[in-house]
Amino acid sequence: MTRDLLDQIVIHPGRRLTAKLVATLITTDPDGFETTPVEAIDLTFEGLAGDRHAGFTRPAGAREPWYRNGAEIKSGRQLSIVSAEELWEIGYALGLPPIEPGWMGANLVLEGAPRLSFLPRGTQIFLPSGAVVLVEAQNAPCRHTGRLIARETGRPGDEITFPKIARRLRGLVASVEHPGEAKAGSDVSLRLPEQWIY
Repeated sequence: MTRDLLDQIVIHPGRRLTAKLVATLITTDPDGFETTPVEAIDLTFEGLAGDRHAGFTRPAGAREPWYRNGAEIKSGRQLSIVSAEELWEIGYALGLPPIEPGWMGANLVLEGAPRLSFLPRGTQIFLPSGAVVLVEAQNAPCRHTGRLIARETGRPGDEITFPKIARRLRGLVASVEHPGEAKAGSDVSLRLPEQWIY
């Protein structure tokens, strides 16, 4: 007797969490990677105006080897979101204070969302202004970020060590589902979708 595949799938119901948006950051150099804290940022359908990741599309790179390098693809990387707790964890593993979110090119820093980097794709983050940010994927650590951290710490080995330590702690990439303001110090609501393993 054959069994329906759906009999074996466990569906975890969607749920809601709350967190605090403790910092908002932008790039001050359109060609740069590092971000700087500001009081608030305006989220548009294209992301953050003037940011290197702004736009509806982006060129494919090393993270998408199934496309020709440079091929135009949908951008799911308009925003970088990190966790205050995971920045502390990365710093501790490197023998440092918490890593500065700007060194990782972060735009939003949340506090109080357990294991932020594991929030599933499709999670919505609701801000008080009415803006909604949509989680697209977990952000993979890279040597580019490691290079910046090594420059800031004065420890060349951090360039290679960071990607190993920060795996699954690097935060998320996201897109803007509904525009509005993101203001540091705001309480935010997270809506996680139903989840299952196929």
